Amino acid sequence: MTNKSAESFEFPTTVWRQKLRTRILHWYQRHSRDLPWRHDLHPYRSWVSEIMLQQTQVTTVIAYFQRFMNRFPDVVTLADAEQQEVLRYWEGLGYYRRARQMHAAAQVIRDQHDGNFPTDFESVLALPGVGRYTAGAILSISLNQRLPIVEANTNRLFARLLLHGGD
Repeated sequence: MTNKSAESFEFPTTVWRQKLRTRILHWYQRHSRDLPWRHDLHPYRSWVSEIMLQQTQVTTVIAYFQRFMNRFPDVVTLADAEQQEVLRYWEGLGYYRRARQMHAAAQVIRDQHDGNFPTDFESVLALPGVGRYTAGAILSISLNQRLPIVEANTNRLFARLLLHGGD
């Protein structure tokens, strides 16, 4: 395996990109997990799952997500709840700032978007606690918008594929 330097890097061909896309999709079909937030791809559910999954293992999030969605099935219900109740449902997940920001963001959605989760990148990005990755993930997963989602694992994968020439 040769190690390509940044100076000699050539962007992969369209054929290479199509083959990679096909291989990733086939891998997903064989190895994907049945996760509760994949059953209904509403932006609110995608948002809750993305926030919960920050710094928290998937296996831990599953039960919290289901309990949270049973109590707060939509963004208006979450916005109308007392913050202390939201924190009680978050208890055990840690990083409580995520719950506080999610509650504040739900109130923004209720008050500024008539209770409808925003569908454009800039509006989602403007919500408290939402960064570029989370905004892109929500909109691409729930609304099929073509937005880049590059987190640490994806970045590492592409660094290996593109800079080191490996599979």
